[in-house]
Amino acid sequence: MKNGGKQTFNGKAFEYSLLRKLQECLNRITPVSIVNSTSLDIAQKCYMDSTIQNKKNYDLSALKAVEVIMQMEPRLSHGVSDKDELQLTIVADAEGQLGDVRDVIAIRSMQDWQIGISAKNNHKAVKHSRLSQDINFGTKWLDTPCSKNYFSSIKPIFDTLNEIKLGSKSEAKWSGLRDKHDQFYVPILNSFKTELLALYEMSSEKVASNLVSYLIGNKDFYKVIKARNKVEIEAYNFNGTLNQTFRKIKSNYSAPRTKLPDKLIDICFSNKSKTTLIVTLNEGWQISFRIHNASSKVEASLKFDINLVSSPNSLFKTHIALS
Repeated sequence: MKNGGKQTFNGKAFEYSLLRKLQECLNRITPVSIVNSTSLDIAQKCYMDSTIQNKKNYDLSALKAVEVIMQMEPRLSHGVSDKDELQLTIVADAEGQLGDVRDVIAIRSMQDWQIGISAKNNHKAVKHSRLSQDINFGTKWLDTPCSKNYFSSIKPIFDTLNEIKLGSKSEAKWSGLRDKHDQFYVPILNSFKTELLALYEMSSEKVASNLVSYLIGNKDFYKVIKARNKVEIEAYNFNGTLNQTFRKIKSNYSAPRTKLPDKLIDICFSNKSKTTLIVTLNEGWQISFRIHNASSKVEASLKFDINLVSSPNSLFKTHIALS
């Protein structure tokens, strides 16, 4: 599959398993339909091409997650009439580039209501964003453009990478560069750090909140993380659209509003690392940015593996052991 790889394949298969389990569990109590799409076809193929054991693992994790989410979302099970059909759909990957990280969405059009699920298979990364001479991360992430100083500082670094690429006819490999950390990673991270702090000084509350919104997701969602022996469920309820009552029927769990930060407290390298920055914000948010080469061959761009280190204490989290 395009932009494939084992992680993408497994993730798509898990998305389809979640969709199927939602359908199976809810079809007994309310009208349910699945929206046909290319995204659905891709996810279904990945699931069908998985091994029997992997399918069992996906299905068990998906079932346990769906059982919890159904208890948190009464509207999944209850319509206002027999015509209030619940639609299930798998979201196109392009939406993730726009900040919508949901993979599976359940919709009740008659109630003007929907919830989404982000499916993670054995990883917790929130984003895999790139940096290059042409990428304005300020505009894309924060709605605040990067400065000319930032692009001037990174230009020589990416120019050198491009020269290595062209000089080797695109055959040079990162493994052949002796000092890639000091020559490329550290200067790029320092430029990124300096610019992020400068953008924050210009518009502090906007930059702090937009950073988390872009990286975590700009629409409310449940994150379901399938691990080896457990499944984890988290509720990112920034806008208060999750965990709603239906008439007098309340959720069996409480998922309070998730607070966005409005202050950037610190940016520092992690434990003398030459690859990772830790960004600390208020309201309990802490995020790691690990930079790495996205390809084995040298190219004029680098990639972030971005992970959530800590989150607000109020964030709903639960995990279920799998036997």
